[in-house]
Amino acid sequence: MSTHSASASAHVAAPVDVVFPRLRAHDPTRFYPRSGVLPAVVEVRGQTGAWDAAGQTRTLVLSDGGTLVETLSSADTPLFAYELSRFTGLFGRLVAGGRSEWRVAAEGEGSSIAWTYSFTALPGRGALVAAIVRVAWGPYMRQVLPAIAGWTAG
Repeated sequence: MSTHSASASAHVAAPVDVVFPRLRAHDPTRFYPRSGVLPAVVEVRGQTGAWDAAGQTRTLVLSDGGTLVETLSSADTPLFAYELSRFTGLFGRLVAGGRSEWRVAAEGEGSSIAWTYSFTALPGRGALVAAIVRVAWGPYMRQVLPAIAGWTAG
């Protein structure tokens, strides 16, 4: 199985102690619209807790009817990360799992956010997943991150 990643970054005019907890709490239904082949996040189900402690889980429902499970693996400054599993729909036929990492660091009088998303392709699907990550997912991250970053400033 092969892993394919994309990254995006942004500067926020607020300190880490403001940005990090807001980033961790952002609502995926508000910030992840449909874009080309990528479905929107339309619902969050079964979230355990305030999404602020490792081990918590939730299910995202996508506009194409697919779902995936997120499991929070790190929720302490400077790393907010979650594992993605149990994909259904289109991505369920392409990927075995994924990981999203958000790093927040002091930068000048504000903060920087570095976001990396990785997908592990199912056997025989690496080239297709690589193309989706390069052509759709990477540009999508750069499209949605400014709104997320702006919201984290408070």
